[in-house]
Amino acid sequence: MFRRTLLASAALGLGLAFGGAAAAAGMDKVKACFVYVGPIGDGGWTFQHDQGRLDAMAEFGDKLETMYQESVPEGADAERVLTQMALSGCNIVFTTSFGYMDPTNTVAAKFPNVKFEHATGYKRDHANVSTYDARFYEGRAVIGHIAGKMTKSNKIGYIGSFPIPEVIQGINSYFLHARKVNPDVELSVVWAYTWFDPAKEADAAKALIEQGVDVIAAHTDSTAPLAEAQKAGNVVGFGQASDMAAYKPSPRVASIIDNWGPYYIKRIGALLDGTYEQTASWAGMPEGEVVIGEITEAVPADVKAEAEAMIAAITDGSYHPFTGPIKKQDGSDWLKEGEVADDGTLAGMMFYVEGIKGDIPK
Repeated sequence: MFRRTLLASAALGLGLAFGGAAAAAGMDKVKACFVYVGPIGDGGWTFQHDQGRLDAMAEFGDKLETMYQESVPEGADAERVLTQMALSGCNIVFTTSFGYMDPTNTVAAKFPNVKFEHATGYKRDHANVSTYDARFYEGRAVIGHIAGKMTKSNKIGYIGSFPIPEVIQGINSYFLHARKVNPDVELSVVWAYTWFDPAKEADAAKALIEQGVDVIAAHTDSTAPLAEAQKAGNVVGFGQASDMAAYKPSPRVASIIDNWGPYYIKRIGALLDGTYEQTASWAGMPEGEVVIGEITEAVPADVKAEAEAMIAAITDGSYHPFTGPIKKQDGSDWLKEGEVADDGTLAGMMFYVEGIKGDIPK
């Protein structure tokens, strides 16, 4: 099952906070529990969620107790683990994979006094279930700008995990911003059909390099694409989900870091001070949940300055990566001059923008 996705049916709820399930009073101490789909040493998605847990521990000290379980399969095993956590006295449980959505809601129904927070899902069937996600497409805009400026072959690549709206958002944002600064740029997309499989990710990177691509972005979790870029010697890329600093200053010239710490601190803090309410959160750079890691000296100084200016503009709200005029792949109008995409359209995005060749797999 896909781990991270946004569906059109969730559109009206994303990014909005709404009343319900408010904590009646503050707590002296919170026990927060985390369910991980991979190992904390995966170097990507799960690693960053665990860093968020550690950030919360540093913030609250002895007011917070945490526990976690790694590599929990999506399905019946998840329901069992969630039940055990609720019975063990967890006050709040963070379930960090899309495939945990139904088990989260099933178990939440049985434990109405426990708060459940599901990452990247859209179902909030009970008052004690909230959802949260991050606007990864904001980071794709920045690395797309860098890609468009740094490519020498005018061929840039993207390793897609699964053809779902979250990934399509990233591909479109990456390409749009590369094309803005380099009208000759062409994008090749290779689908790996995995979130974390170093062998498949390496094969995808090799396929792109064989096509003449010299800048690669990935929406998968391992460092394998960067390893292949390093072997090639003339290819650069970006850290994904975590900083992947071992490949600095090149081929890793920048990174998109999923920073879950601010959200975990906010939600645990709300339990402690009695302000907790059910929410549906879709945060990004302004909230500190999407972070661009160090832009290295391998990036020309003027390009680095431009990327930093974009980061500042997205962060202060003066720029949205999907601002018109933008056409769809078929040439039809999507956004007029100055028009900004609404969250509903982004949440259900299953179309390429104009200039991208190829079809989205069904």
